[in-house]
Amino acid sequence: MIVRGQELPAYDPRGAQGHGLGYATSNRGGCHLRAYLIAPEVLGIPQLVDRFSTKNKPKLLKEFQDFFAVVDSMVIYRFTTFAIGVEDTAEALSAIMGVKYTVEDVMKIGERIWNAERAFNVLSFGDGRTYDTLPKRLLEEPMPEGPAKGYVTKLGEMLNEYYKVRGWKDGRPTRAKLEKLDLKWLADRLEEEGLLPE
Repeated sequence: MIVRGQELPAYDPRGAQGHGLGYATSNRGGCHLRAYLIAPEVLGIPQLVDRFSTKNKPKLLKEFQDFFAVVDSMVIYRFTTFAIGVEDTAEALSAIMGVKYTVEDVMKIGERIWNAERAFNVLSFGDGRTYDTLPKRLLEEPMPEGPAKGYVTKLGEMLNEYYKVRGWKDGRPTRAKLEKLDLKWLADRLEEEGLLPE
């Protein structure tokens, strides 16, 4: 039960659709900490969303992935985010760096990190759509019992929308997206290797 060679941890994504999308698109494999959509889907943090619905999950996941990329870079304990949000993180980063950071700045930093990681994966092993998946059992075999009985992870309903929200094509950052994030050098490198989507 792996994604990108990493064993899936903690939560069966058939009971939390956005979390399943997070496993499938995590840059480091099936990791529950790269986005942790269990917070809104199960714990109600910052607000409860329907864990069985796929609606708006790609946008929500992107926001969590980008924010947590910053949290990881600042070496902040992940679960403090249950109480400390993007605004608090912007204030802390401003105090640490001595430069004013806004919420928008923090989210752009996270988006840059996420896109740079994905570009690294593309350059390293050709990452893209074929890697953004889950084990067949989670996609085809309904949960046999419990509150999620009868559900599978509906990855197909979310993946294309996720790419659209990210500005990617088939799981790879586009030149337009990378240049918008001041990562032109990565777009050039991907193009040199014939890995930049057209």
